[in-house]
Amino acid sequence: MRKLILTLTTLLFIISSCKEDIDTSARYVFTEYTVASYLEAHAEYSQYVELTKQVPVSMRSKSSVYQLLTARGNYTCFALTNKAIDQYLQGLVEEGLISEPSWDAFTDDNKRDSVLKVVVLNTVIDGGDTEEQRYTTSLITTFGNGKENAEFPLPNIYDHKLTVSTKAKNDTIFLDKECPMDPINCDIPAINGVLHKLHKVIAPKDESCARYLQVILDEKREGYLMFAKAVQACGLLDTLSKVRDEVYETLYQTGQIPDMDNYMDKGGYDMTNIAGDPNAYAPEHRKYGFTLFCETDEYWQSQGIDPAASGAVEKLQEWIASHNMYLSDGGYAVNTNYTSPKNMLHQWVAYHILPMRIPANKLVYHCNELGYSLSSPGRYTLPVMEWYPVYGGDRLIKIYESAESNGIYLNSFPERNNGILDDGHEGYCAPEKRGILIQTSGPMTVTSDIVNACIYPIDKPLAYTDVTRDDLGKERIRFDLFSLFPEAITNGIRRADSPQGKWQHVYIPKNYQYFDNMKLMNLQTEFIHYNGYKAAWANYCQDEDKAFGQFDIRFKLPPVPVRNTYEFRYKLLATAARGIVQVYFGSDPEKLPVAGIPINMTYNVERFFGEGASWGDLSDSGKDEDQIIDIDHKLRNHGLMKATKHETELNSSTARSKNNCSRQIIVRQTLDPNETYYVRFKTVQPDLQRPELYLDYFEYCPKEIYDSPERPEDIW
Repeated sequence: MRKLILTLTTLLFIISSCKEDIDTSARYVFTEYTVASYLEAHAEYSQYVELTKQVPVSMRSKSSVYQLLTARGNYTCFALTNKAIDQYLQGLVEEGLISEPSWDAFTDDNKRDSVLKVVVLNTVIDGGDTEEQRYTTSLITTFGNGKENAEFPLPNIYDHKLTVSTKAKNDTIFLDKECPMDPINCDIPAINGVLHKLHKVIAPKDESCARYLQVILDEKREGYLMFAKAVQACGLLDTLSKVRDEVYETLYQTGQIPDMDNYMDKGGYDMTNIAGDPNAYAPEHRKYGFTLFCETDEYWQSQGIDPAASGAVEKLQEWIASHNMYLSDGGYAVNTNYTSPKNMLHQWVAYHILPMRIPANKLVYHCNELGYSLSSPGRYTLPVMEWYPVYGGDRLIKIYESAESNGIYLNSFPERNNGILDDGHEGYCAPEKRGILIQTSGPMTVTSDIVNACIYPIDKPLAYTDVTRDDLGKERIRFDLFSLFPEAITNGIRRADSPQGKWQHVYIPKNYQYFDNMKLMNLQTEFIHYNGYKAAWANYCQDEDKAFGQFDIRFKLPPVPVRNTYEFRYKLLATAARGIVQVYFGSDPEKLPVAGIPINMTYNVERFFGEGASWGDLSDSGKDEDQIIDIDHKLRNHGLMKATKHETELNSSTARSKNNCSRQIIVRQTLDPNETYYVRFKTVQPDLQRPELYLDYFEYCPKEIYDSPERPEDIW
């Protein structure tokens, strides 16, 4: 927690960052309670109070959690009752960790301190400088549009993001699935936060995905035993053991990963300057993560495979082969060399794994699609979807949700109302095209205990088949820039639901390659992610990214599904702050060919079009369907498209209705699924002009869509 140290009146008690000690000379003198004084005044929290006095806020702080809760701020405290702590200690006795239910029963001081930190640090969330981040029950129940196992926007001071679920019978809120908040003694206001009584200690195991699966194997525990055996056979347990980039961690903790102070003084013009914070902050961690979509043992038993049997892995591979659960021209071998990517079982297992940890409420992003409102988060409108490369990077998987789908699905391919004057909603979905339901709730969903992964059960088998590949190949595929970076998703940077500056303006360091799929080609390139939380920006998912300075930046792109002719497109929002950029595109990252002439990012649509055009001539307003189609065709002849009608400025206007939003057709050429493609953006201006590069999303669009003789490409 890195914060500015502020000096206010002596009536207010200020907390600094975790690197500093808390100034105990400036206590509250008001008659109302602080979080700490409320706890002191109620005997049922006496043990919890004593524990908070023993636990430091962080490894680098001498201040205790109790001192934190006396300080000015916006804290959410899940206060443990004496009974909850007694029950927890009794559980440690039953586990054989201690001999009696007492903190004095620990024979190892280091172990005692470690357990104390888990118990105490998981109960407090520091909401920073805004009351919006005091998490009342009314806010908690809206996380993730009310989805079960949705994560809190902010981590607690243990750096763990709690999940929230409810029980239908009494609407009790549970943290991390099994820790109930008291439905009566909650939302207790304090000067510096809000309290909720908690009836069970929050104690996530925080084990790696590899360890979680290994325990299943060791105990022959039913549930995911078949999948665990397959992962082990394919040699992927080591991969799933990765938790954190320790090199980055050391550099950050020793001050060698800098923030960017006063970022707008150096470029990166921010029209709204959300949160009023002048700085952009480097990520505190570089964690690794995974998302697993798994068939359960119950399913395999229904297929005649006993996961506990000694030959279960061989039978699973036979089942995959006999049910055509593979790509017919993939050249996969049916043998026992399971660690080879060309082995049939290996390719099947890899397609179940995403190289990023995605919580239940972030599988898709409901944000600023037309008709959607954050004030009614459970009422969906337009379909939203993501395409991600699976583990290995050579194949795509689609995640989809709509108002009509009644759930989040993998590889769902419905028909949509996509005519020029249609509403963009899902119209019809054939049963065989609905896809595979992701179960985000229930006992088999694992989102809390595994520190580096989420595991979601699925309702039918998942595989990259000829049909799946061909269905993906018939779609226009849109990638938000930050969907290209597993690190951004795993580390909670993408679509962070927080107004704090540290999440609104994220500075990606240039002295360390934080994103594997992005390379800053020189040390003059500065790169900032603008989160756009609650901003009136007509960006895809609201967020945007900027490079500035003498920028030169390269991105590795996801694979295309099939060999075909595609348009590769770049979405632009033009302002006077932008620069002129030359784009390069190709498959040799060191020798990318030039793609077209430089793009002047200050130009709006009519300026690009030229010929004395006006936006009134080119916009959809007042035009019938044939006129709109004709104008779009003329724009395409200039290598240009309007932006889409999908995203809005908080529902005030769509990107398509704005003359400074466009899609630039970068190349139109044959692309191959066996090739890796890159795009590079390089300024053609001198540094004194402080040119700025705007980045939002890219598109792959196959010829069958952009050049269809039957119907024009949709506007969504």
